[in-house]
Amino acid sequence: MTEPSKPEPKADSRWRALLPDLAPWRTSADFRRLWVAGLITNFGSFLTFVALPVQMKELTGSAVAVGAIGAVELVPLIVFGLYGGALADALDKRKLIIWTEAGQGALSAVLLVNALLPEPLVWPLYAVAALSSALVAVQRPALDALTPRIVRHEHLPAAAALNSLRWTVGGVAGPAVAGLVVAYAGLGWAYAADLGTFVVSLVLAVGLAASPAAHEAAKPSLRSIAEGARYAWSRKELLGTYAIDLAAMFFAFPLAVLPFLADELDAEWSLGLMYAALPAGSLLVSLTSGWTSRIHRHGRMVAYAAACWGLAMVAAGMVRDVWLVLLFLTLAGCFDMVSGIFRAAMWNQTIPDELRGRLAGIELLSYSAGPQLGQVRAGGMAAVFSVRASVWAGGVMCVAAVGVLAVCLPKLMTYDVRTNAHAVRMKVVREREGAVGEG
Repeated sequence: MTEPSKPEPKADSRWRALLPDLAPWRTSADFRRLWVAGLITNFGSFLTFVALPVQMKELTGSAVAVGAIGAVELVPLIVFGLYGGALADALDKRKLIIWTEAGQGALSAVLLVNALLPEPLVWPLYAVAALSSALVAVQRPALDALTPRIVRHEHLPAAAALNSLRWTVGGVAGPAVAGLVVAYAGLGWAYAADLGTFVVSLVLAVGLAASPAAHEAAKPSLRSIAEGARYAWSRKELLGTYAIDLAAMFFAFPLAVLPFLADELDAEWSLGLMYAALPAGSLLVSLTSGWTSRIHRHGRMVAYAAACWGLAMVAAGMVRDVWLVLLFLTLAGCFDMVSGIFRAAMWNQTIPDELRGRLAGIELLSYSAGPQLGQVRAGGMAAVFSVRASVWAGGVMCVAAVGVLAVCLPKLMTYDVRTNAHAVRMKVVREREGAVGEG
């Protein structure tokens, strides 16, 4: 007798499977606090991100002076990113988050006071930009290292997707809101609103459970930073995630030439849409990220997504229709988010607790230095060749670099979270210790 056939899954069930996995949100009160706090401060930070260069332009009228803001931010990011990772391993992560959040709020207050002066000064803008970059570099490793402590091991890919959703919502909506506030309310209101968001996020951070250093954690020092670098070098699958992200951003990050691309396409009106296309694509993936929890070969996904990012840039540089350019930039944003989700899953599910902060500091450098250098590459190639050649040739070089790295780092391509020794060991450790911060 034949068995009755199983009913086909309903269409709405298939759609629900694409939606973000909310398990980290449901099971961890601390994750909910951090997620909401991050969403709030993200919007506030975009207010200052837009307001500060606008004010610099008003005060100096110099494009060089505006561009110098990025220069003064880069060095603190590099120095304090590495040291911040060591601090995150050696100190209570909750305290680091609270103090750096309070410091960011104080810097917003400085900008507010300066904006209210009869004649605002220029030097505080540079000083705040540098100090803010340093605080972000110290805080980010602590935030990244805290996530595996407050989220169950099997929920970490879902947590990465939800955190990405938070960032992309801010990336799409934040600049638009900031532009309206600066244009219609003024710089003072923008800085005041940013200060208000830091107050709210600080209140939420105070409610986090303590997260002291692991017993095996080393004291912050050059030796401890070098220890983290040696560990990263020994883990070729992790090294591959850093290297592929750097390659993708260095060779195929076209943000610096988008204004010129819009002019070349006789579509100056499209510049804002071009800037929004990348985060919009990332947002689409974040909103449909339920499938990511069912993928186990994370390394392959990182490489494939980075290669597809490069291919999307090749297409964006070759087509002449502005709507097709916007489409391919959006697709590039989709692939960038896929790569980011699986990079985060590999880091969070395999790195020992006592090293997580230092590895997060290295991660910070990989995804912050790459775009900075990529803009130099894009601008230089556009000056020597052409704008569109800069975009499509960068995409070709990205695909080639990813291919070479995939061949040279086979452990990245064979990584499977179900069988990788580091992932299995960390899963056992987490199960033995029990989930922290549930509720």
